[in-house]
Amino acid sequence: MLQGYSSVFQALLGTFFTWAMTAAGAALVFIFSSGQRRILDGSLGFAAGVMLAASYWSLLAPAVEMATSSGGFGAFAFFPVAVGFTLGAAFVYLADVLMPHLGAAEDPQTALALNLGPVLIKKSDPEGPATLLFPERELTIRIGSPGFLSDKSENGEVYQRKKVAAAALPDGTAPSGPVQGNSGQPGVSSWRRIALLILAITLHNVPEGLAVGVGFGAVEKTASATFESARNLAIGIGIQNFPEGLAVSLPLRGAGFSTWRAFWYGQLSGMVEPLAGVFGAFAVVLAEPVLPYALAFAAGAMVYVVMDDIIPEAQISGNGKLASWASILGFVVMMSLDVGLG
Repeated sequence: MLQGYSSVFQALLGTFFTWAMTAAGAALVFIFSSGQRRILDGSLGFAAGVMLAASYWSLLAPAVEMATSSGGFGAFAFFPVAVGFTLGAAFVYLADVLMPHLGAAEDPQTALALNLGPVLIKKSDPEGPATLLFPERELTIRIGSPGFLSDKSENGEVYQRKKVAAAALPDGTAPSGPVQGNSGQPGVSSWRRIALLILAITLHNVPEGLAVGVGFGAVEKTASATFESARNLAIGIGIQNFPEGLAVSLPLRGAGFSTWRAFWYGQLSGMVEPLAGVFGAFAVVLAEPVLPYALAFAAGAMVYVVMDDIIPEAQISGNGKLASWASILGFVVMMSLDVGLG
């Protein structure tokens, strides 16, 4: 992100930075064990606050200013921003809906759980038959519609994803054959889930790459669309990507993958951002009238990811208060960065 270069080159540099931050977060798998969930939840909460602040100050505010200053909408200057914001959220939602149909046909409602080779344990019940449970130490990541692995309580409390495994079997019977431990090498179905996981997170990273590209493409189009604002947006998304890389690599390590393989899959999801960033910058350079829509689209996609994925994921392990305060801190940090340095 060097001032004085073309917006497309700036977008490329910015998204290479966000990819590098994803890889840096994934690299923490070499340091932390899979049981250190508080670190991950706090990081996810911080990332949620950063993304919410960046969505407004770096994307929505310039979009509103552009729509207002164009003079073509009059009292309805909110319209392109509202349309773009809604379309951005709808894009991520549709990606979630379509994900199960790309390979998980046997359980299309099931979330992509990262306990790829689950270690099943018996729970003795004096009043009923023994059941098989997922161990408490297993970590999951939710992408897509929740299924039998995810159950949201009526009063809005955290997601509970440790249901009896036998509930997925006819009449609650246990699977035939011996219970297999976690061998450390995923089978065919596990590889399919890995592919779906990477594809899902990659789809979620497309709006982030687009946001950086659109941000740099919009530089100097209005008073609020400055180089500093675009740079701060790239920094904010990079901060958000740091725990995202960890959120992939750490559960994979806990599922039995080697450290290097867990790191590889963790950083892989960020590779799409440079492509999306360059596309976004080209699009707004060639079609300036779509800028308010494009900025609001990126904001809507980011806010939806925060509300639907990051916040619920940070709440599932009993660290909700920590994640909430970390998100407040992240919001304040990004707001200060954008207002103070923008």
